[in-house]
Amino acid sequence: MGVLDAVQSILSILIMISIGYVLSLRGWFNKETPALFSRLVVRVSLPALMLSNLLTTFSKETLFEAGIGLMLPIFVILFLYWFGRIISGVLKVPPNRRGVFLSLFAFSNTIFIGLPVNMALFGEQNVSFVLLYYMSNTVIFWTIGVNGIRRDGQADNKAASAKQIIKNFLSPPLMMFIFAMILILFDVKLPRFIMDTSRYIGNLTTPMSMLYMGIIIQSIRRSDIEFSKDMLVVILGRFVIAPLLILGLMYFIPVPVIMKKVFVVQAAMPAMTQTSIVSRAYGADHRYAAAMVTATTAASLVFIPLYMLILGGI
Repeated sequence: MGVLDAVQSILSILIMISIGYVLSLRGWFNKETPALFSRLVVRVSLPALMLSNLLTTFSKETLFEAGIGLMLPIFVILFLYWFGRIISGVLKVPPNRRGVFLSLFAFSNTIFIGLPVNMALFGEQNVSFVLLYYMSNTVIFWTIGVNGIRRDGQADNKAASAKQIIKNFLSPPLMMFIFAMILILFDVKLPRFIMDTSRYIGNLTTPMSMLYMGIIIQSIRRSDIEFSKDMLVVILGRFVIAPLLILGLMYFIPVPVIMKKVFVVQAAMPAMTQTSIVSRAYGADHRYAAAMVTATTAASLVFIPLYMLILGGI
């Protein structure tokens, strides 16, 4: 993809976000709309997209080859979480914020922003690589990440039970990912009407995600964002350290170039929105989490076009 194509992809994304922003500003959406769009994407359109894309992209042979690529995001996310522990000590992040800080620093918004950006830049045929990063991001967040947030909000500091962990990370997209993997491994072909339905519903993922982002950005108030050292470090972690780690590792792990590019974009995404939701559920500092998610989302409007231009021109 050339630089001109990358610019046009950026403009397409910005237009969709702008539509959501303007419609929200005019009162078309109420307070429940973002939650509705979130549920539709996570529980309906994204699982459908996974099914149609994975079954048309992978065979048993290519699936094993792509599996090597899982080492990249797993290593990078775990390294960021470990490195975040060191930084949180240096910054003297309060104990009731430490788990939230680590999740903000290590985990990406791989779906609502990462997925449509990658589709616009590299095409729908490479969504399977997006889903590989998503799987790594999701599993580690709902195990290690959530347990850290839980410790923030509870004085007893007990670890989450195995039942709680399994219930949390076995979301519809991840379940569909596992189901699709099983179908591929056993070489099962689904009927055309199921594949067509999955494709049509899956195509809703990008526009709904972009409308969702427009609504969220419109709801951001300056008073919600208070600049701090924590915020600067999280922004550096999300948009500089994480993608540079992927770029550095690509020279040592033999995976396709397009996979590496997709992983770079996924790593260079704003903080995971679920961090704020989980923080509230566990009694952690959810206002702090929401402010940081908001700040990284706003910063992504600068960094994402930059990475799209750089990678699109390669």
